Order: sequence, then C-alpha cells, then structure tokens
Amino acid sequence: MNNHPDVAYYYPAPYWMLRESDWVKSLLLFFDQIAILLPDYMYGRHKAADPTLAGHMEDRGLLRVLEPKEWIDEEMANQLAEIIVGLLTDGAFDNLPKHKYFQELSRSRIGYGVDMDLSDFLVEELKAKGLARPSEDGVSVPLHPTVRTTILVVLAQLSRRAGTKHDLAIHPTTNVADSIEDLSAVLSGDKMPSRGKVIELDLQHVSFDMGLVPLDEIIQFRDEHRDAHSTYMRNLHRFMAELANTEILEERETLLLERRQEIADAASDIRRLTMRQFGKNLASPGFAIGLVGSAWSLNAGDYVGAVLAAAGGLIPGFLGQKEKVSAYSYLFSVGRNYRV
Repeated sequence: MNNHPDVAYYYPAPYWMLRESDWVKSLLLFFDQIAILLPDYMYGRHKAADPTLAGHMEDRGLLRVLEPKEWIDEEMANQLAEIIVGLLTDGAFDNLPKHKYFQELSRSRIGYGVDMDLSDFLVEELKAKGLARPSEDGVSVPLHPTVRTTILVVLAQLSRRAGTKHDLAIHPTTNVADSIEDLSAVLSGDKMPSRGKVIELDLQHVSFDMGLVPLDEIIQFRDEHRDAHSTYMRNLHRFMAELANTEILEERETLLLERRQEIADAASDIRRLTMRQFGKNLASPGFAIGLVGSAWSLNAGDYVGAVLAAAGGLIPGFLGQKEKVSAYSYLFSVGRNYRV
C-alpha cells in the first residue's frame, strides 16, 4: 500500500496569486499538500503574491516549495529534452500563431542546473525554429507561450517520478484550461499511440468555495473526512484509465455515462458533508474538478511513452495488462462553468 503523501503539483505558474487563494484552500480537502516549482531567485515571491495563505501553509507543512536545481536532476533534464525535441521533429510546433511577446521561463526549469550543454542544445533547437530568443536577464529564456506551457506540462508529468524519489505521490494539478489543452495536444499527436484514447472528464461541482473558512477548520474537516475526498480522487483517476483502455467506441460511451453518474453521486455526498459542517461560512461559487489523461500500451517508436515509462509512468499489471503508460492532469475551478 502506498503511504506517500498525496501532493497536488501546482502548474504552470510558479506560484498562485491572491485572487486564487480560495480555490487553493479548497484544494487542501483533496490532497495532503500542495507543491510549487519555484526557482531560487524567485523565493519569497509566492508569499508576496498571496500574503494571506502561502506563508501560513508553508509554516504548517502544507506547502512544499520545490527548487528546480534540486528537483530537476540529470535524468529528468534528459527526459524533458527528449520529449521536446521529439515534438519539434514531428512538427508539433510548426503552425503556432506568431507572438510578438514571448514569456520567460527560468533556465533552471529547463535543466541548466544539472546539464548546461544539453539545455543549451534544447534552447538552440527552439531558437532555430523561432520559438526561443536569447536570454535578457541571465536567469531565464524567452519562449513562445505555447512552447513554454508545453515544457511546464511535460515537467508536471515527469515530476511524478521525481516524487517517488522523495517519498511523495505527485499529482499534476492546474486551474488553467490552456495547460490541459496542451497536455491533450501532446497525447493526441499524429504519431502518438494514445491518439484517440484521450479521455476528458467534465468539470464536476464537488464541493464549495472554502475562501471564507479559516485554514484550521479546513484542516480539521479534512482530517475527519479524508477518506471521502481521497476516494473521490482515486476513482476519478481510475475511471479515466478504464475508459482510455476501452477500445470499442460504443462501449466507451456507455461506460462514460455510467462513470459520470457514479462521479456525480460521490460529489453529491461530499457536498452534503461540507454543507453540514460549514453552512453559512461557505462562499457561493462551486468548487469543480475535472480530469484529462490517457493510458496506452507502450509500442516501439513511442518516444513520449518511453520517456514517461522511464520517468515512472510505467504501471505494471494496470487493469490486467502489462507495459502500460499514462499521463494525466487534474483541472480545478471555482465559480466558473466550462468544459475541459
């Protein structure tokens, strides 16, 4: 049995802003901790961005601040470069819209802290395609926004393996729909065996906005009802993998209808628990959870699958089959209704 803490790996931004603190508090009901990948030269900005919550969470061991120079080792840097170069070779970025303004990504998150030559090679490949520009500050690289987000999406998947090295169960988690779309695009590529098996589970109103509830009360409630929230998340992930492994479209659609009802019933139970506990202290917007991901058989020539397998995505015996790889991400939202 895996006793590692369940950690929500927050991406693509290195920290959340004050306006997002309400959904982060709600997120604590479903995970033991939250982690952010924050370069050393940015340390302290997470507290300035959310002075009401970030520092308190870190002091109580609820927030893990991961430093890329320590988190991204040589193995992960190689895996990241292999996937991005593979996407470049396959033409995944050939038809991106032109952007006047590029977005900086810290050099440490590209792997400069462990393999400068490899990272230089990757950046030069991106420059050759017009997708990167020379560094202006010596600590970051300007990238095309889509390429930047894709790198952060891939890092979130690779961090699942890094988590096992630190006795953590890492779960990629975002509140940015574009990040989910980038993951879906990677999995749906023409040369990907997972094409046609990408599963998107709609955002489901599971709980309430906990913004008005004190942090201590949230933690107490979580300790009392941990099983209900943890089981919901495990089932959501299991449903995704089960659906992705159903080959016949008609069977998948039938199964999806059944699973959606199960998910809705479980979400309703959690809402009732929350309402009984907090009542008037709950803010009105709903707290919603969705999931996108895929599971597929590892085949020759599947460079993304091979890297994910090496990075810890290999799931022996998963759903009764061997050599399965998977990628997934949770999407969370407060007070907005949209479909992944």
